[in-house]
Amino acid sequence: MTTKNPMSGEVRAQTQANVEGPLKAYAGQKPPAPGWFDEAVAQPYETHRIEVEGAEVEYLRWGDRTKPGLLFCHGNGAHAYWWSFIAPFLANQYNVAALTFSGMGDSGTREQYSLDIFSKEQLAVMDHSGMNDVGEPPIIVAHSFGGFVTMLTGALYGDRLAGTVIVDSPVNPPGRHGGPPNRLIRPHKIYPTLNDALARFRLAPEQTCDNHYLIDYVGRRSIKQVEGGFTWKFDPLIWQRFSIGDPAERLRETKCRIGIFRGEFSAIFPPDVGDYMFEILGRNVPVVEIPQARHHLILDQPIAFVAALRALLADWDHSRPHRSVD
Repeated sequence: MTTKNPMSGEVRAQTQANVEGPLKAYAGQKPPAPGWFDEAVAQPYETHRIEVEGAEVEYLRWGDRTKPGLLFCHGNGAHAYWWSFIAPFLANQYNVAALTFSGMGDSGTREQYSLDIFSKEQLAVMDHSGMNDVGEPPIIVAHSFGGFVTMLTGALYGDRLAGTVIVDSPVNPPGRHGGPPNRLIRPHKIYPTLNDALARFRLAPEQTCDNHYLIDYVGRRSIKQVEGGFTWKFDPLIWQRFSIGDPAERLRETKCRIGIFRGEFSAIFPPDVGDYMFEILGRNVPVVEIPQARHHLILDQPIAFVAALRALLADWDHSRPHRSVD
């Protein structure tokens, strides 16, 4: 059976023995990392698991529960740890959480998945983490596939949100293909060792990324040990009978503020797509380009991404000047 996946993927589970990724050269050793990264991932956080519509959903949380909420959401096949070197930079000002959608990472699996279910997972995490217990509604920041979920959440439940930030999730003009080629749905390959699996960990859509320490960090958390070796954590059956509907209409129906981020060299989000989304939203939304970044911009330019996000949030919060983003 084949299925069309309309969202770009973050993890490609390669099954060909001769396909290798950038971590092959390190032979299982961790690439050198800068001090800011080591300090960020060393910051304390909580791990929670909650049940949503019959499946366990894992999320991570940083900061003070009494502060306004900021929820980070990952892309296709990824997990909450894609944000664990970003979230600490916002934890002084926000109650920050990063969820792992069902069927991915260490969250549970389902018989069938849908954008509606993933949207309910966002709502459940915001509620469980205390984001709905303060006077200010939360903000969702979501990358790639997570952005399509967030478009639905903004359309259906935007009156419960202070805003959404859609990160390199392209809503294409009519007539433009919106996803990668059909993929065969089949079980993941099992690799004999963790190093073998890491050597085949790659980004999808494919791109170069100079920050191998970040690829290593998210890659190690994308692999699990099973009988006979190691394999990918995400459920290969997620995209069976899956539809995203009309994201353009959901943008138009969004009931809260929106910000759009894109990578300068993103292969799936060229400038004209940003222009199209700008028009859909009435030419009244910030479209922020992260310099020298491709689709996986939080891996390519994490500090630039943090700076841009801080600036946008500070602008949205201009009515409360006593809160600093330093």
